[in-house]
Amino acid sequence: MADRMAKPVRERPPSLPYAGPVTPVDLSTTVLHAVRRAVGEDALRAPVPARVRVERTRPGGRGDYASAVALQLAGPAALPAREVAEILRDRLTGAPGIAGVEITGPGFLNFTLDASAGAAAHRDIVRRVREEGERYGYGDDLAGQRLGVVHAREVRAAVTADAVRRLLTAQGAVVRLSCEGEPDADWARLGVATDAYGKPPAGPGADRPASGVAAYGRAADGPDAPGTPLVPVRPVPAGDTAATLLTRLGPDAARWGLLRPAGHDHAPLGPELIVQTEANALFRVRYAYARTRAVVREAGRLGVVVPGDGEDIDATEASAALLALLADHPAVLAAAARHRAPDRLARHLEAVAGAFFDFHDAAPPLPVGDEKPSAAHRSRLAIAEAAGTVLAGGLSLLGVSAPEHL
Repeated sequence: MADRMAKPVRERPPSLPYAGPVTPVDLSTTVLHAVRRAVGEDALRAPVPARVRVERTRPGGRGDYASAVALQLAGPAALPAREVAEILRDRLTGAPGIAGVEITGPGFLNFTLDASAGAAAHRDIVRRVREEGERYGYGDDLAGQRLGVVHAREVRAAVTADAVRRLLTAQGAVVRLSCEGEPDADWARLGVATDAYGKPPAGPGADRPASGVAAYGRAADGPDAPGTPLVPVRPVPAGDTAATLLTRLGPDAARWGLLRPAGHDHAPLGPELIVQTEANALFRVRYAYARTRAVVREAGRLGVVVPGDGEDIDATEASAALLALLADHPAVLAAAARHRAPDRLARHLEAVAGAFFDFHDAAPPLPVGDEKPSAAHRSRLAIAEAAGTVLAGGLSLLGVSAPEHL
């Protein structure tokens, strides 16, 4: 296969914002601290939320990130949302990593990040990915929570529920997976391990069959104990059995095909999932990972090593776009878990793969021709290695393998 596929035709935003000195998680924490400060100073009388959501500004919007926290707090505070936003802006202006805060619309806070600290941010992102490996982005938002994920007796529901369990577990929850009917034996070949089946008992005193995978049952203190919240998973059915999908597509393509569309959309499960062309999103993602591994192997042969912890990461426009997506990865995992939406992770991996290819073309990680290895090559190698780690970790959460050779 050619070293690099032809340039893909893919839908992407016209540009990706610069990866500034704070990650989305850092920015969310900064905004939450501003809310606490405003409440503590009695400038804002409202309950402090457990978390504050910040999201990439949509194309045509202002700044790098935006938050609707002022609209969320306006009701409890009995104030107009724009007034709440002004209170928070006063406490956010000048915060480390934030170059500017602007209020738009009914009260949205828009943040422009400080590009001057970009090198430190890039170094921190790469360092975090290297330290945490494929668990980069795992969190503790749901630590201590016990959840019961329940799905219909249907292959897409089973695979989606399994991916939801993986995402919830990655955020610290303890999860039990149960099916409303007896599981299909072929689901195991798709990586689905059902803990129990049957209708969950109505309460502590309800009659129940013996516990175990042969019947539902509730352990006295397990993740399906009485009172445990149940998470129903009911995507649009696939219309195929597991055996049919396995025969036609194999486990990896079948899982991707079932998980990539949003649960309320039909899942296309045709032969396009197994062709090794640019049109196949799964192939693009896995090929991007394989390319990162090939780059690392060749770098070892050439004696190119990644920068040490104290060295800056040299970022071009292309690598900044890729690093921005890597910085978003923890927030994407948390949102995918919170919304029970594995498709969010799949789309994110597609974006990472696309940004990696753009980066690879614009700033090759390895010397070309008579070039000598330089600090720039070392930086690019570190970014490529981090991108591969994120791709592998994301595919693992979806239950899809990441081969090093394609």
